[in-house]
Amino acid sequence: MSPPRSSSPFRALFGAPYLLLTLVALLWAVNMVLGRYIAGHVPPLTLAFVRWVGAALILAPFAFGQLMRDLPLVRRHWRMLALLAATGISCYNSMTYYGLQYTEAVNGLLVQSVTPLVLAAWTFLLFRDRLSAGQTAGICVSLVGVMFIISRGDLDVLLHLKPNEGDLWLILAIVIYGFYAAMLRERPPLGPLSFLLVIMALGAVILIPTVLWEMYLGKYLKFDSLTLSAMAYVAVGPSLIAYMFFNRAVEQVGANRAAPFIHLLPVFGTALAIVFLGERLAWYHLVGYVLVIGGIGLATLSARKGPPKS
Repeated sequence: MSPPRSSSPFRALFGAPYLLLTLVALLWAVNMVLGRYIAGHVPPLTLAFVRWVGAALILAPFAFGQLMRDLPLVRRHWRMLALLAATGISCYNSMTYYGLQYTEAVNGLLVQSVTPLVLAAWTFLLFRDRLSAGQTAGICVSLVGVMFIISRGDLDVLLHLKPNEGDLWLILAIVIYGFYAAMLRERPPLGPLSFLLVIMALGAVILIPTVLWEMYLGKYLKFDSLTLSAMAYVAVGPSLIAYMFFNRAVEQVGANRAAPFIHLLPVFGTALAIVFLGERLAWYHLVGYVLVIGGIGLATLSARKGPPKS
């Protein structure tokens, strides 16, 4: 996936994969908080559908020329494109929003923190890639940092967490997304914009039956300010921008090197709570931040010693 050619700032940004991954974590952290906040107000499967329809419509004018050139590749590789759309677009997002209807924020962050390990398992199963000792240590250190943040430094919080239906949906979503991220190395050689537009559009089409099912159950969108604001953000931030950044970063450094940055989600999530919700900065925040950032640094530096593994 080549970076945009319009201006040097964009070229510089798209040539900095670890900065891209940091921005992705920030956008997804807001998405997790928002998804939990609007739980019960916006039907989750309909939200996922609107998210990708909106993102595709915004992207279409910019990607149309590239898509026309890539149509022969789309026809040739439609099965792989459909697989990536179904896993990384349709299933992951709809299951995540559905799961957030039934779980607490602490549970959701804890479940999300296992993503690097799930992704490592997929890259091993599919491509026999192995994490280095340094990468494994870095992931474990950052995972401990996540535990500090979400437990507020109290082990009893973790010991008394009760899994529920929402957690199971989130776990399944992460397993599916790990497959998508690992399989990005096999993605067809479409341009970055046409690839994103195709999988977004296909992902939205796949979600149509689930939207009809929600409507059959009597769950409809309420077009109030909260719904419209949520739809606007999820279509642009965690969808269009974040997926473009994530796909580009994985192309440059591989899925295993990208995965530890998922642990920035609770870092950004708690930081947002401190800034916007008045939560106080505490010692466990600082300990967690240091461990997460240190673990990511260790994993990244260890990975740089060898060729990309995925």
